[in-house]
Amino acid sequence: MCGIFGIYGSEDAARVTHLGLYSLQHRGQESAGIVAVASDGNARMVRKMGLVSDGFEEERIRELRGPIAIGHTRYSTAGSSTIDNAQPVFVRFRGGHIALAHNGNLTNAFEYRGALEAEGSIFASTMDSEVIVHRIAKARSAAPEDALAEALSGFEGAYSIVVIIGTTLLAARDPQGFRPLTMGKLGNAWVFASESCALDIIGATIVRDVEPGEIITVDDRGMRSVRRPQAAELHRCVFEHIYFARPDSRVFGASVDRARRALGRQLALEQPAPSADLVFAVPDSSNAAALGYAEASGLRLEHALIRNHYVGRTFIQPTQAGRDAKVKVKYNAVREVLEGKSVVMVDDSIVRGTTTRGLVTLLRAAGAREVHMRVSSPPITGPCYYGIDTPERAQLIAARMSVEEVGRVIGVDSLGYLSLEGLLKAVPGGPGGFCHACFSGQYPTKPPVDIKRYRSVG
Repeated sequence: MCGIFGIYGSEDAARVTHLGLYSLQHRGQESAGIVAVASDGNARMVRKMGLVSDGFEEERIRELRGPIAIGHTRYSTAGSSTIDNAQPVFVRFRGGHIALAHNGNLTNAFEYRGALEAEGSIFASTMDSEVIVHRIAKARSAAPEDALAEALSGFEGAYSIVVIIGTTLLAARDPQGFRPLTMGKLGNAWVFASESCALDIIGATIVRDVEPGEIITVDDRGMRSVRRPQAAELHRCVFEHIYFARPDSRVFGASVDRARRALGRQLALEQPAPSADLVFAVPDSSNAAALGYAEASGLRLEHALIRNHYVGRTFIQPTQAGRDAKVKVKYNAVREVLEGKSVVMVDDSIVRGTTTRGLVTLLRAAGAREVHMRVSSPPITGPCYYGIDTPERAQLIAARMSVEEVGRVIGVDSLGYLSLEGLLKAVPGGPGGFCHACFSGQYPTKPPVDIKRYRSVG
């Protein structure tokens, strides 16, 4: 999962992009980058490991002149966490330059990379995103939108991308619409971002979503669109509504906050906790679901866990050691709320179980009499091949254990998940048109045969 941003027609495009990336930081914390292009076609790039806040010096941003820019925050789902794999990808070729920022995963990138390498192409990274760039460079079509369409032909999996070819900005989504991409206006400038919260921070107005299968082109002639055929069925990632997107965003045309409240209400109907005294969220991604649970159950909503906001999202840490270390400093329990109480703890998901087990230990130490865990999504039992870091089934606790066994391992008095039917009933735009393979095993594309090779290119 990554955050992407693009703008055409702003006097200070790089600075606007820099600001937009702050609102997309939750989508990736490993690295960040910006490419800006001046009116004369001169392109400059800055990429850094780490957060947006400590990744760019003021003088570097000042050097990124021009009315066109794209930016990226990276969370690696495959490929190593190095500066070589930071985005945007930027190359110079016979036609000038190409810059690309990508959110998603291509499930057949390894095959295309092998074919390109056999023809003499040299890769500077292990990212599947670079495969797209090589195919753009080799495209026969002269028009940027035609070259991009030619390059994207045949790819399977998820891609929402912003691309600069020369002095043209392009935005595109895969035909199944796995990942969100929103389009807006800032004065006369066109803006694209993974989530609408990035448009809010710069004062832009939302126009609409980039449609699945659509390629939008913006250049000195204005904005135009080419719509390639959509897939027979859309497969928007339902996990965007459950966890990844910010609650103040709109993704897939719907409010994330309202989606999560609806999930919480449905969870309370399916998994009540009659003996509980109060309910609270694992902050922050579960706040809205806990509100919904409290509304439907009548339980008092409390703040029983306090999050240290100077620690990043534990789920998107690239290593288990990093996740474990951050859990220990990320949360603290409020004894005055918990002591002697039977409590419901609402979380959006349980992936590996290590974070949850640590939280339950924290609650017990603060005096909670009973801990009832309620999860606003079904058990995650399968790997994701479309942009989430769960590629190995062995890492998923619910794939190896029953609900009762998971409950015993994490140390709760009871454990209840939202059903898949309840999830799809509650989420806006459901029940059809969503990818839920991580819960159901129903993959929209053929999964990679060789997982190690898939992990090496992404």
